[in-house]
Amino acid sequence: MTITLHHGDLPDGLDLGNIVAIDTETMGLNPIRDRLCLAQLSSGDGNCHLVKFKQGEYNAPNLVKLLQDPEVTKIFHYARFDVTALWVYLNVMTTSIYCTKISSKLVRTFTQYHGLKALCKDLISVDISKQQQSSDWGAEELTEAQKTYAASDVLYLHQLKEKLDMMLEREGRVEIANACFDFLPHRAVLDISGWAEEDIFSHH
Repeated sequence: MTITLHHGDLPDGLDLGNIVAIDTETMGLNPIRDRLCLAQLSSGDGNCHLVKFKQGEYNAPNLVKLLQDPEVTKIFHYARFDVTALWVYLNVMTTSIYCTKISSKLVRTFTQYHGLKALCKDLISVDISKQQQSSDWGAEELTEAQKTYAASDVLYLHQLKEKLDMMLEREGRVEIANACFDFLPHRAVLDISGWAEEDIFSHH
């Protein structure tokens, strides 16, 4: 595994293929308050590219181009959060989204555990560490442990997608999954616009 750290943006000419795993690290769980610090990307080849952002410096045209490319599928785990953070800080609405958490909730109805660690263990027999989950991602220099943790969040998403796609197909839920993925940009807008906690589909 190779972890390559970039500052501010992806390098020119980097081709990550037509299916890219993406994750983000922020200062907290409120995308308006807690700034974007890091974006992780992997093409599924076992290697990871990290893009580190300085506070207030969010000009990343190469990353933005990738996020906007409708021909590139972007795999997230809990895309709702990452898509929102990327929209708030990079001013880009991600297209062609796939979310492993949504897929899991649609087909793994026999369990309440849909976190990345549980999916990796149950579907591909990989035990990932979440030790650095609560970490200062805004630090000037990232530790090796932080880099490894950040990489682990994207390195296995291609494999998980493959397993979950088979289950979605088997259970006849591909169409509803795609509809959920297509709705995610609108979900991000609702979150930022004040409807993060309110279920607008409920009766009350």
